[in-house]
Amino acid sequence: MACRFEVVLPGEDARFVPAARTALNLADRLEARLTVFRDTSELSRVNRLAADARVPVHPGLFDLLRHAADLHATTDGAFDITSTPLSRCWGFLRRAAQVPADDSISMARETVGMHLVELDETASSVRFTKPGVELNLGSIGKGYALDRMGEKLRRLGVRNALISAGGSSILALGADRDGWPIDVTSKLRDGMSLAKLRLRDVAMATSGAGEQFVVEGGRRFGHVLDPRTGWPAEGVLSATVVTRDATTADALATACLIDGTALAARYCAAHPETLVILALDDDRGTVKMFGACTGATIMRSGPWVRDGHR
Repeated sequence: MACRFEVVLPGEDARFVPAARTALNLADRLEARLTVFRDTSELSRVNRLAADARVPVHPGLFDLLRHAADLHATTDGAFDITSTPLSRCWGFLRRAAQVPADDSISMARETVGMHLVELDETASSVRFTKPGVELNLGSIGKGYALDRMGEKLRRLGVRNALISAGGSSILALGADRDGWPIDVTSKLRDGMSLAKLRLRDVAMATSGAGEQFVVEGGRRFGHVLDPRTGWPAEGVLSATVVTRDATTADALATACLIDGTALAARYCAAHPETLVILALDDDRGTVKMFGACTGATIMRSGPWVRDGHR
């Protein structure tokens, strides 16, 4: 997951510091299982072997892959954990970004898509139907780890805690009646606050295209790629999602960054308890909000456009 995890406790709950350390140790163990940056991880083993045979996996990893497949379907393919060949094609994996030739993108797309991944629930196994397929949980793994850490803290008696991963994914437990105060910001707007929320027993994730990019012909191409076209997402500077679990929030933030207002409106209409905040890449600095989530209270906001209507 390549990020820093933190657990914040209220001052009066200092007795739960050992519980927080236990939750952070759990994050380390999940990293060892889910990362693609270690050859010894379970996910790396799947990527090496699944094109040749069915690979049995830990039930937790299998459940996560099944959830990723469901989110792929409900976002019409905007969320896709098989997009690594495209990231490699664009040079983002090596942090040496370049605009590739069209035929290179087409070739990379041949090994991208969840239709190339077979999940056998009976055997809890994974198989790829084509060589070259790779799984990467970078867009959902942080949220998954936060959910597991939250479960661990609750079992240890913790009722109030703010757990964060890399500053972009948050799970808010309790914090009494008012909830935890959180600023929603956009890095591509110089960290400007889009809203101030109070979160209680909900998760929030933000995705943006500002971390890596390449400029060619005066055009800026960000590192978040649309797996359906092979080209970087455009039109949205940042997407923030608040929902009941961090796993879904993490994945959906990436999908909404890619597919923008159309997906946000459609998803929120079909899935109650989902709030989406989009900072659009336009001359007016438009911010749009869709849906609502119990446990997320908007304390202050910018010039909202709800569901596309002023």
